[in-house]
Amino acid sequence: MNIGDKAPEFLGLNEKGEEIRLSNYKGRKIVLYFYPKDMTSGCTAQACNLRDNYEELRKQGYEVIGVSINDQKSHQKFIEKNSLPFTLIADTEQKLVQEFGVWGEKSMYGRKYMGTFRTTFIINEEGIIERIILPKEIKTKDHAAQILK
Repeated sequence: MNIGDKAPEFLGLNEKGEEIRLSNYKGRKIVLYFYPKDMTSGCTAQACNLRDNYEELRKQGYEVIGVSINDQKSHQKFIEKNSLPFTLIADTEQKLVQEFGVWGEKSMYGRKYMGTFRTTFIINEEGIIERIILPKEIKTKDHAAQILK
């Protein structure tokens, strides 16, 4: 997915097994943020920064939706542990990460593996991708400010 592309209508199932669709958020901008894994330090810092700035994001017309390949149960624990006020999509079949082009080979300590690249897509009220914050640009502890700028 690139700037100017229309985001897919069906995004996936959230932590409660509910369908998340673009049309559920008519008239709002969406912060669709992809992150590697529940309960890890960087992902927790990012989620908590979005939580702490959630009211301001909503005031500015944004709705936050997180996406990782973790399952619903993992997402429920992550939400409860960190008091997250937004929904998380359980992309266990890796459909959304593939569609948005954020799935690929990563490497840590010389070991190569497949994973999610931390990426945020800002989708406007018409469902068009307006902005993409790339993995190297994301500051997990200050992500809301990056979105609001």
